[in-house]
Order: sequence, then structure tokens, then C-alpha cells
Amino acid sequence: MKRIRPFLCLTFVAAWLLPTAGAQEDQSAREEAPGKKEAVEATEFIRIDENDKATRLQTSVTRYGKDGVTVDLIGAVHIGDKKYYADLNKSFEKYDALLFEMVGGEDMVEGRIPKQEEGGGDFQTNFLRGMVDGMSRFLKLSSQMQEIDYSPKNFVHADLTMKQFQQKQEANGESLFNFALAAAQQAQNQGVEQPNPARLIAALLSGNSNGLKLEMMKSLGQGDDQIAAFAGNSVIIGARNAKCLRVLRKQVKKKGRRNIGIFYGAAHNPDLEARLLKRGYRKGKQEWMTAWDVPKAVPKPVDDGKKAEEGETEKAVPRSR
Repeated sequence: MKRIRPFLCLTFVAAWLLPTAGAQEDQSAREEAPGKKEAVEATEFIRIDENDKATRLQTSVTRYGKDGVTVDLIGAVHIGDKKYYADLNKSFEKYDALLFEMVGGEDMVEGRIPKQEEGGGDFQTNFLRGMVDGMSRFLKLSSQMQEIDYSPKNFVHADLTMKQFQQKQEANGESLFNFALAAAQQAQNQGVEQPNPARLIAALLSGNSNGLKLEMMKSLGQGDDQIAAFAGNSVIIGARNAKCLRVLRKQVKKKGRRNIGIFYGAAHNPDLEARLLKRGYRKGKQEWMTAWDVPKAVPKPVDDGKKAEEGETEKAVPRSR
């Protein structure tokens, strides 16, 4: 069990936080962080939906309004079904401005980050991005970086720059790895159901991608709850959310945008919601999008041929009178 746990921690972080590696909280983040007295009933931003045919991992689009301005928090997972990202791309067209997360996104050219030279980038970011690529292939899912079109003119970078990220992270001595361990500890403290080790290993060894997805959903489906308790003051969530809200303010006050979407990982949304509510926004409608659609195993059909043979045998034996 102890050997599996680090894999689960990294998987959790990869699924929720990459490709947006963390950043250090600064003074402005602390100033804007919501206090305890503003706490409201928790909103569900990610859930498991299932019926007798399939189990689905779903993320929400939750609307907030103030003075004629609407802001949609569009939760995301960074690996998902191809259709999920196609639907997201289509939905982005309706916004005056689509604020997106991505450390390093300021260097995008025509919606793509320039390819780094071999050996470029920091170790933890390259390692975890490699893990995301490997996970998406094994799980037979698509990657957000491959499927989302970042080139439309309404896209606005709303995250820390790579330079800010690296400087702040180094100054605070924090990383994605220790954030992952903290998230795992929080999950354990809250009694969040974890993947069954035996089924997880069996799925890995057999190459059963659906089986692995079903096990991972047990913790991913409660990901926003696990992080919410310490997110506002964290490196990964707090400072980046504060930057996002500063970009939002500029889009509303200086650019006159009235219909805005914020496309961030679902784990960011509890803290983003708290910041919006503190600014006077009111929660409105909520819709759900299916990120993973995993069919349930179909029971093996009864051998009708054998039954027919038995029936014929019975008919061949005359009944006694």
C-alpha cells in the first residue's frame, strides 16, 4: 500500500494541476484570500454520475453574476475524452473573454507553446508532464494540451508567468511534489475513498484502461473537496487564483467585457468561488460536462445453444402416463 500511494499522489496532481505547474503565494494573494467569515455552503465542482450502463466523471460550468457581468467557472481535468475537449472548444466561442490557466502561457505563439530544446525546462514540470502523456495513452484518453485550441482572439492568459512561477517557488521552497503529499494527507484525514490496491494493480498489469479509470475516479471525483481546505493559502492554488482575479478585474473595468469564462482546473474552483463571492458576485445556474465516460462491463450472455440442446433432450424423453 505504501508503495502505491506516491503513484496515486502524482496521478492526482497530474490529472488536476498540470500542465499548469504551481506558483508561490505572494502578498497580494494573502490580501485577496477569502476569510473564514465569508465561508458558504460548499459547491460541488466535480462529481461521479452513474447508471446501469456507465460511470462518468463530470466537471461543472458554474455561473456567477454582478452588475450585469457574468462569470462562468469552467472546471477542467487535464486528461479526458476527445469529445469532452471538442465540446469545451465549442463552448468557448460565446465568451467576450476566456481567461485560461497555464504557467508559461505568456510565451504562446498562435495558441501553442514553442517546443523546448532537449533538456530544457525544470525537472518536476517535465517529469509530471511526461506522466500526463503516459497516463493519457494508457487510459486511452486525450490531453488538454493537444485538444484545446488556444488560438482564438478571445483567449486571455490569466496565470503567473514562468519566470514568476520559478522565482516564487524557489523562494518558498515548495513544489508540486509536496503539494501532492499534502493533498493525499488531506484526503486521508477526510476519509476519502481511495483506489483498491489489488484492483489497481490488476488493471495496470492487464492493460485494462477502463478498470484503471474506474479505480482512479474514487479519489478524483472528490478532488475539489480534498484541496479546498488548504487551497487558498497554497502555492499551487492561492497565488494563481489571485492573479486570475486580477486579470478578471482588468477585463471588466478596463476592457468592458461583460460575458467572461474562466477555464481553470476543477480543483481551483472552490477557492475561485470564494473570491468571487467576496467581491459581491452571486451564484447562478450550474451545468455538467462529461470528461470520462466509462462503460460498465456487460454480463456474459447465457449459452443459448447449450440450453436448446438440453431442451431437445427433454423433449426426446417421453413422459410416463
